[in-house]
Amino acid sequence: MSCSLLPFCRFQDLAAARDFLCPHLRPGGAAAGRESVDKSPNWEDDGWGAWDETETQEPEEEEESACKTQTSYWLQDCVLSLSPANDLMVIAREQKAVFLVPKWKYSDKGKEEMQYAVGWSGSLNVEEGECVSSALCIPLASQKRSSTGRPDWTCIVVGFTSGYVRFYTETGVLLLAQLLNEDPVLQLKCRTYEVPRHPGVTEQNEELSILYPAAVVTIDGFSLFQSLRACRNQVARAAASGNENIQPPPLAYKKWGLQDVDTIVDHASVGIMTLSPFDQMKTASNIGGYNAAIKNSPPTMSQHVTVGSNPFTGFFYALEGSTQPLLSHVALAVASKLTSAFFNAASGWLGWKSKYEEEAVQKQKPKVEPATPLAVRFGLPDSRRHGESICLSPCNTLAAVTDDFGRVLLLDVTRGLAIRMWKGYRDAQIGWIQTVEDLHEREAEKKMDFSPFGSTRSPSRVAQFLVIYAPRRGILEVWSTQQGPRVGAFNVGKHCRLLYPGYKIMGLNNMISQGWQSQTYQICLVDPVSGSIKTVHVPFHLALSDKKSERAKDMHLVKKLNALLKAKTSNLDVVEAEAKELILDIKYPATKKQALESVLASERVPLSSLSNITQTLMDTLKKQEFVCVDEGLLQFCANKLKLLQLYESVSKLNSLSMQPSTPLSDNDLAKLLRLDEKEFARLQTLLENYKQENTQTTVRFADDKDGILPVKMFLEYLEYEKDMILVKKLDEGEYVALGSFFFWKCLRGESSTEEMCHTLESAGFSPQLLLSLLLNVWLSKEKDILDEPQSVCCLHTMLSLLSKMKVAIDESWDSQSVSPWWQQMRTACIQSANNGAALLSAHVGHSVTAQITDSMAEKKFSQTIVGADTDSWEALSLDTEYWKLLLKQLEDCLILQTLLHSKVREKTTRVSSLQAEPTCRLSVKKLLEGGKGGIADSVAKWIFKQDFSPMILKLAQQKKKTESREEPVEIDRNVSLEKPGAESGMETILELLHLAYQQFPCSLELDILHTHCCWEYVVQWNKDPEEARFLIRSIDHLRCIVNAHIQHGIALMMWNTFIVKRLSAATYLMDKVGKAPKDRLCRRDVGMGDTAMTSFLGSCSDLLQTLMEADVSSDEMQAPVLDTEDAWLSAEGPISIVELALEQKHIHYPLVDHQSVLCTILYGIMRFSLKSVKPLSLFDSKGKNAFFKDLTSIQLLPSGDMDPNVLSIRQQFLMKAVSAVVQVQCSAQKARGLPEEAPLLSEKDKDWPALALDLARHLQLSEDVIRRHYVCELYNYGMDHLGEEAILQVHDKEVLASQLLVLTGQRLAYALLHTQTKEGMELLARLPPTLCTWLKAMDPHDLQNLEVPIATTAKLVNKVIEHLPENHGQYSLALNLIEAVEAISS
Repeated sequence: MSCSLLPFCRFQDLAAARDFLCPHLRPGGAAAGRESVDKSPNWEDDGWGAWDETETQEPEEEEESACKTQTSYWLQDCVLSLSPANDLMVIAREQKAVFLVPKWKYSDKGKEEMQYAVGWSGSLNVEEGECVSSALCIPLASQKRSSTGRPDWTCIVVGFTSGYVRFYTETGVLLLAQLLNEDPVLQLKCRTYEVPRHPGVTEQNEELSILYPAAVVTIDGFSLFQSLRACRNQVARAAASGNENIQPPPLAYKKWGLQDVDTIVDHASVGIMTLSPFDQMKTASNIGGYNAAIKNSPPTMSQHVTVGSNPFTGFFYALEGSTQPLLSHVALAVASKLTSAFFNAASGWLGWKSKYEEEAVQKQKPKVEPATPLAVRFGLPDSRRHGESICLSPCNTLAAVTDDFGRVLLLDVTRGLAIRMWKGYRDAQIGWIQTVEDLHEREAEKKMDFSPFGSTRSPSRVAQFLVIYAPRRGILEVWSTQQGPRVGAFNVGKHCRLLYPGYKIMGLNNMISQGWQSQTYQICLVDPVSGSIKTVHVPFHLALSDKKSERAKDMHLVKKLNALLKAKTSNLDVVEAEAKELILDIKYPATKKQALESVLASERVPLSSLSNITQTLMDTLKKQEFVCVDEGLLQFCANKLKLLQLYESVSKLNSLSMQPSTPLSDNDLAKLLRLDEKEFARLQTLLENYKQENTQTTVRFADDKDGILPVKMFLEYLEYEKDMILVKKLDEGEYVALGSFFFWKCLRGESSTEEMCHTLESAGFSPQLLLSLLLNVWLSKEKDILDEPQSVCCLHTMLSLLSKMKVAIDESWDSQSVSPWWQQMRTACIQSANNGAALLSAHVGHSVTAQITDSMAEKKFSQTIVGADTDSWEALSLDTEYWKLLLKQLEDCLILQTLLHSKVREKTTRVSSLQAEPTCRLSVKKLLEGGKGGIADSVAKWIFKQDFSPMILKLAQQKKKTESREEPVEIDRNVSLEKPGAESGMETILELLHLAYQQFPCSLELDILHTHCCWEYVVQWNKDPEEARFLIRSIDHLRCIVNAHIQHGIALMMWNTFIVKRLSAATYLMDKVGKAPKDRLCRRDVGMGDTAMTSFLGSCSDLLQTLMEADVSSDEMQAPVLDTEDAWLSAEGPISIVELALEQKHIHYPLVDHQSVLCTILYGIMRFSLKSVKPLSLFDSKGKNAFFKDLTSIQLLPSGDMDPNVLSIRQQFLMKAVSAVVQVQCSAQKARGLPEEAPLLSEKDKDWPALALDLARHLQLSEDVIRRHYVCELYNYGMDHLGEEAILQVHDKEVLASQLLVLTGQRLAYALLHTQTKEGMELLARLPPTLCTWLKAMDPHDLQNLEVPIATTAKLVNKVIEHLPENHGQYSLALNLIEAVEAISS
């Protein structure tokens, strides 16, 4: 039993508290900081790094190491306090603070542990510029009768640099604030009530002491306790009623002005002391001289010790009764909110206060009472030494002081002397541990010593240990005081904080303290790196000298025994003999037990030696006198001996090899499971498919052998309690290892099942525990079990034997009640994710249940009817029906699991990291907890990971077992099968999906499945918006939903949940920049790149279009009725997506149409990279205000005639968009080298000319203007063939003809004037002067395509003549153009 460091709590998320308190240490903040440093032009601001070995590092490495150091050492810069009751921790830095509260949680290993979680966080500063300088967490005792003396609540006391001391509740509510001095608060310390250990020791009053640079304030503990209770009650009343205001009692405090000291850094309030007559005379002589008068009764004084400089340590004595305590009227910080709000408002209405008066009142500070001067009595004068901290011992007789020389000094407070010094502890943190002797140990010592002077009635002895944490060395040391040795040392790292509160619970008194011992810690170490909080345990015997301590001798023998067990020796008999001798030489029972535990935990000692050593110790104990025998140790030996004997028996049974029995045929197995041939064949098929899809290759080592468990682990796993064997709380792997040791050989038919069950039952195992171990082994060894079907027979035998044990099945069980025995087995099957093994065990359980039920019914039936034939009937019971329900659920789960682990092929295309995540395993419990939509949701996740086309779901529904694949081209195109054998893989997928449809006709109905797929894709897209194909696939699934009610609801949910915020951000960004934004801006504001944003806007347009169509269609069809399969009616969980969709309100169609217009405009701007376009400028104020509102609400939309300026902007935009469309068509045609007749835009792209006309209709523009512009642009880009088709849709062909006439003139002007050929000049000379003048006025540079054949231009002139009336002003000019074109072509 040596000194130990024990973790008792962990932090749940310390990084969150660090990021809140130190924002500059966040990963992003650090990077930003580095960027700003790199960009800084001033060389003085750059970090030069260290001048030692780190100087050779690269700059990046230096930055990383500096960042790591800051991240690790951040706790050293914080104010830290932990309540002694371990119910609250405060971490504060500058103005911010985090309150952490403990919660019981399960760790990663499944064990319950206490973790600190953030209970409150925020800023504490009230006045500008003030920071937190000190903090305390003081637990206050409860006043209730049921919990007298226990901690009721914890008050947080915080001192600020402004001089204020504020008191808070655990939830951050400010109770009261006091300004007792205008200097910064340096330290807060508390003293609580302690029961005096001896009759002559003075009782110490409770107090809170506050240290300022030149003063110390002590607040009476009783006064503070009453004030805090009153303030807390006031807060509760104000929160409940809002109109009560009770003035709490005033605080009683004393304020001393410390004089004759240069600087004070820390202090310790020792408390009230009374001098002895000699010390009284000595002090009076020192102060008053030879003729000093001495009072008969020695005065009572309060002693204060300070550390700082000149003197290094100062001793102050304040006479009690010399000054009256000051009374401070507490100003309630939390008054009635209702009352305050009312009077503030009323004062403004009635004109009671002016604004300036209010400001003056707010700026006025409370009155600060002057301090009573107190001169230093004496000190330790050391001008070069500066004190840093002082820590008073629990018994108020010693104090430890740290200085700037790296020393730790031990002071005798009573005599004012430094009695010990430790060197080499720079920046040390110190604390104390007080250990009380256990009287039971002293009784045992007296039994062995038989001293006539021994008295067990004397009070327990107390030892004090000094704990020093040296952060520079990363070591925590424990020293025995006053002159004792170091008794413990631990390597703990360099980033920890040592916390020593030095107080317990406030509000206790003598009567309460004697009736109940408070459970408080004395000291703890906070490690921010590992996120743990540890406390130091020091046994009392470490304070005793080696000569007088029998325990020290025992510990020496224990160390010798441990060294013997670790030594490498081949002669184990010698080890056994020496171990026996050492254990028998040990005197203390607790140390004997520790030594025996070390032997039993050794891996080198064989089983026989363990049994011999334990037996020898047990025999020795029995031979001793009954009074001297420790019953606990005797019982411990007996229990361990029983476990060793059990281990030996089981090992022998496992080592005996049995002749393997003849394997059962399929018919025999079917009869054993009570299945007919068809049912058994179906079960075999399901398990075979499951095995193929779920087989996972696992690494097995040669040393790993099932059914073998070291004796050390066996003893660790089991324990005896009242002649019953219990299994300790183990993780899953350990539990399976223990069960495998008992049952694996039996399940393989290699060991006797009957003998094993008898051995375990006689050892003290309960049948329920054995059943739990058996099922854990069976369910965890699924792969081996599926490979050996004969193990089913062994399980059947084992389960029958366990069911026949006593207390297994309650005697009162009948067919109309549920047996807890079978319910335990069903629960294990329900919770297991190994569905194949669970299904087999359920069949075995059902068979054994039916067998027992039949036998019970047969006995009962035979008593009434003798000689009746009972072979042709089967008894019914409630358990049998539950088994049938479970078998149906497990079969469904197995089919679903087989489907979800099936894959078509290894994908060669790029796969998102979201799709590469492993599929979780299913269990009946997970499906039941998933609610009505859980089954479809799991299939949707699988479809997302496989990235199947929606068409696959439809094909699987149409598929029949006997039919071959009807649409191979469709499958091939959607799934893009590349490898040979992939088609057969797809065939398997379709068959499994079809089987799942049959098994879940309601849960996997096609509309429901498409709905969940749609939602899954959009959820995954929201995680990674760069994957635009996810959103496209989501809308594909949305369009496949047949029922308009579901389609409408899910589309509206998608819009509200995922789309509208990003669309709003994209809109305002594009309106701000006035063009299609660059990639960087898109990522900053919308969270995706420009390419992904283009696709996103197109998908938004499709979504709104689908929503409008669904709204119209929903009026013509009824809402669906959602059913659930009978086996899954008990499913409880979150409401399904389909049910949520059906609950959505109907949209306001005009509003959606209005929003759809904006989406189309935005998509056009991004798709064609339009510039100088502000999308919101195309709408008036009503139109702008209606965007991004709730689509089910009725908004004020634009109506009537639009402003001509807005119409002009709209027309310019549409013409610009049409020009961009034609330009893209032309570019695509040139890039592909295709003829004009080929399709020019991709198949997936929208019909932009039709969209432009649709937009013109919505934007109140003339559609014919857009058509004419489209035709002119087609001719402008030289796509005359498409232009001829587009002319047919134009209504006002006369205007179009005049526009095309200009374009014809530009082409001829280029051919005649700009080519400068001889023939062209001659032809130009023959043309009419009017035509020549007109052609010279044309500017061919406006043409986008100059290389148009003259024959094509001739066709264009004929079109112009065809559509121009003869009375048109330009008709004659057109006739002249025909002649000119004919002349050129000839």
